[in-house]
Amino acid sequence: MADYSAIAPYTPYFARGLDEVGADLESYAALLRKWQSVQNLVSRETLDEVWTRHFADSLQVLKLLTETDQSFLDFGSGGGLPALPLAIALKGSNRQFTLIEPNGRKVSFLRTVARELGLLVSVEGRRTDQVDSRETPAPDVITTRALASLPQLCSWMQPFVTPKTRAILHKGREHVEELAETGALWDFNVVLTPSDTDRSGVLLTLSDLKAKSVS
Repeated sequence: MADYSAIAPYTPYFARGLDEVGADLESYAALLRKWQSVQNLVSRETLDEVWTRHFADSLQVLKLLTETDQSFLDFGSGGGLPALPLAIALKGSNRQFTLIEPNGRKVSFLRTVARELGLLVSVEGRRTDQVDSRETPAPDVITTRALASLPQLCSWMQPFVTPKTRAILHKGREHVEELAETGALWDFNVVLTPSDTDRSGVLLTLSDLKAKSVS
């Protein structure tokens, strides 16, 4: 049995008990290790630190959610972070997750995890700019981790954004410069939450995203 201490602080936000969530995360970790040999899902040097570097880092998003957050959209899902740990933690609460990932092998991996763990997860096997926002549930929350610069993310997110949508984005030390660059192109409200797992990182919560009009 794995050591659950890294994820224990987020237990109050789980839809189930720590042991149940932990057991599903153990199964997910086992699948990560199995598939890593044929497809690079996470950085190889972090695979042995999956509980702290990946699971806890993903689960800190739970602190920023509300009861009305029911539909989630994850861009560039890769190995499933942060979406799959969130789906595992919220399993049984009827929250629905849509993951967008263009790499075929990664799509197969994501669907395998969702099927074996009984998660309310669907996977779009296309690039973000190829997905029609009219064909996906309007998201309450958009997530992504280590995918692209903030200005690029805003361009990808904009078609999916509704008045109720918030984006909760993992960002590192570059977030100050990216926010300044993004502010020249986009109007938005932002809340910065220090990361629990990265001293120089933050979670950016963006809302009311709108492109600035060109004069």
